[in-house]
Amino acid sequence: MKELGRPDSGRTDLGRNLTYGLLNAMGRAIVIGEYQDRPFPTEAELARQHGVSRSVTREAVKMLTAKGLLSARPRQGTIVQPPARWNLFDSDVLSWLLERKFSAELLRQFSELRVAIEPEAAALAARCGTAADHAGISAGLARMVAAERGDDDPLEADIAFHVAVLAASGNPFYRQFHDMVGTALRTSIRMTNRIKGRSASVEQHSAVHDAILARDTEGARAAMHRIIADVLSLIDSVEAMPPAG
Repeated sequence: MKELGRPDSGRTDLGRNLTYGLLNAMGRAIVIGEYQDRPFPTEAELARQHGVSRSVTREAVKMLTAKGLLSARPRQGTIVQPPARWNLFDSDVLSWLLERKFSAELLRQFSELRVAIEPEAAALAARCGTAADHAGISAGLARMVAAERGDDDPLEADIAFHVAVLAASGNPFYRQFHDMVGTALRTSIRMTNRIKGRSASVEQHSAVHDAILARDTEGARAAMHRIIADVLSLIDSVEAMPPAG
């Protein structure tokens, strides 16, 4: 059905959900710096540029404001907020951020967050995880083993393992990192695998798995810490490389 008030011509291809399509297009443009040296368009200008109704642009702007990317001030209009104001735990914001040009610094920052969260989640999974939680971790490891045989996707299998550990922690705050970690791992694992020239170590992940199922909290914490410490060491080696040319 045609949306009331939406022009038929000139519309950007935003997909079937116009509001989210516009949100995605504008959010990505903000994060990559498209509005760094020019003012953010008015709702009327956005509607005209993308060929959508004012109600669609208004809703998308509200959503971007909730994510910390925009703010509306009296007599100043809608302005782009500095990166320090962005909600980096929002999976959309993180996804747009990670789509930018590869940055070893950004990868380091995310890995530093992981090293503060995932070893403790592994320790909690060992101490508090249920049989069903542990079965989820085992399923993630099984997917990694299958991926080594070419029977599963290595990236998705690796993500499934780490997300299962977060879920098994039993801590609702850690569980809230599910989407954020899944989004960021999808990019960071791809980057680190490209640098290493191989996928994640099944042996290292098996050590985490075995310690959790053995209810060995210290062993689970240390094994998960080793996985992320290896990533940080890899980033150190990349940063130490002389610039190309």
